[in-house]
Amino acid sequence: MNVIKRIGIIGAAAASLAAVGLSTAPTASANTAHGCTYPRVCFYLTDADWNAKKPTATYKDITSSPQNLGARSRNSEWVFNSRNDDGALLYYAHGGTLCLAPNTIVDNNDWVVTAIKIMNSPSC
Repeated sequence: MNVIKRIGIIGAAAASLAAVGLSTAPTASANTAHGCTYPRVCFYLTDADWNAKKPTATYKDITSSPQNLGARSRNSEWVFNSRNDDGALLYYAHGGTLCLAPNTIVDNNDWVVTAIKIMNSPSC
C-alpha cells in the first residue's frame, strides 16, 4: 500500500472516531438542586417543603414587570433561583427588594415576599 493511501485511510479513521466522540459526548447537566428544575425560581412555603425538596410554586418567565405571587408562593419561607444566568428580583410587603443571583437561596424568615421579576441578566 502506498504512503498516500495509508495517510488517507488513517485520516478517515481519525475523522470517524472524532465524530463518534462528538455524538456520544455527555450533555450539560441542568441544575435540579432542592427539587427545583432548571431554569426556574422555586418557592417553598415552609421549612418542611424546603427539607422535603418540594417546591410549592415555580416561575420561569422573564418579564418586563413584576409578577404578583399566588397563594402557593406568597410569604414563602425559602426561595431558590436555579437559573444559571438570570437574577430574580424579589419584592417584599414592606417595600424592599432583594436581587436573588443565579443559583442562590434566600431564607425569608419574617419577610413577606409578594412579587418576582426574573431578569435577563445575573444582576438586578
